[in-house]
Amino acid sequence: MSDEIAARLTEMGITLPEAAAPAANYVPYVISGNLLYISGQLPLEGGKIAVSGHLGKTVDVASGQRGAELCAINILAQAKAALGGNLGRIRRVIKLNGFVASAPDFVEQHLVINGASNLIAGVLGEAGKHARAAVGMAALPLNAAVEIDAIMEIAE
Repeated sequence: MSDEIAARLTEMGITLPEAAAPAANYVPYVISGNLLYISGQLPLEGGKIAVSGHLGKTVDVASGQRGAELCAINILAQAKAALGGNLGRIRRVIKLNGFVASAPDFVEQHLVINGASNLIAGVLGEAGKHARAAVGMAALPLNAAVEIDAIMEIAE
């Protein structure tokens, strides 16, 4: 990991966890050429879903943002595992796809996913600025409130 990224993580009080193992028949990441695809990450903390339920029903925006931050932390943990521990190989986060378990009338998915966008940009700097989607869903695996996947450009 680059010293600059490690310093930012420390300043933000973030310790990356071990990358979570897949919960079904898929791999946690795929590298194809200079692209790293990271499977959807849930708001896991200490091995358990930390933010569950539906935004606009049982979860408020601030809690949803915390869930998105945890997804982003888990995305970085997967990237670290994929890149042999060297997050400095990330040239650019191309896109985050954010999925938010939402009550039918909830329309602030974009604010929830800001939790992940802000964290990724804060940790990776210019390389962390990305395109994204923020989509409302009827339900997510394990009753998670948020799930986010990522596509990154990496150096060889």
